Amino acid sequence: MKLYAKTISHTLPDWATTVTKSADLFEVEINDEHPSFQSLLEELKTEIEPGTFGVKAVRGACRRQDLCSRLGIEMSNPHLCQLLKQAQNLISQIATHPDYKQLLEAGYQPDLNIADAQTALTYLQWELERNRELSN
Repeated sequence: MKLYAKTISHTLPDWATTVTKSADLFEVEINDEHPSFQSLLEELKTEIEPGTFGVKAVRGACRRQDLCSRLGIEMSNPHLCQLLKQAQNLISQIATHPDYKQLLEAGYQPDLNIADAQTALTYLQWELERNRELSN
């Protein structure tokens, strides 16, 4: 699981690692299989009212702000344009990955493919740009 934060604690638990750091954003990778992380989830479950919806990656067990406060981080909500760039980059990596190429060679033919995903993201980017121009 990844979290994007504006600030992070100087010392993260052994199940959390800073992946990338820029001027205004930290990407933190959480090993959600780590026993200490699972213990934290169990502890947070008991502190939250039943039926409270949470972050999907945390299996609904706790709210994101509860987890973040325990980690000493302030969450960031990256701009959609930034997320689109990251998504395009990941899709490009998938398209050139040897395992993906091997699947294609073995006859993998999905109804929607990598090019469809890239096109969908391009259309979204165009719409964002169009809306930005209209608002200026």
